[in-house]
Amino acid sequence: MEDQHHPKSNNRSNSAARVQSMIENTEKNIREAEISMEFAGEEELENLQEKNQRRKHEINIKKKEMLDKAEAEARKNSFK
Repeated sequence: MEDQHHPKSNNRSNSAARVQSMIENTEKNIREAEISMEFAGEEELENLQEKNQRRKHEINIKKKEMLDKAEAEARKNSFK
């Protein structure tokens, strides 16, 4: 079996990029759901709206997480 190298989940060097990718994927899902809403029945429309509301909330959490990580990194670098 081929040995594959995967970054550790706590590897901070890829953390911001990983979070940014998650945000972009969630934004894409929101856009796709909005397109689907045009063709959805009443119940499906309600479900898609609720999902997008949760997705937008998650994006806000991830953006705050990125800001917190950037601030922590800046503080850490200021002591070097």
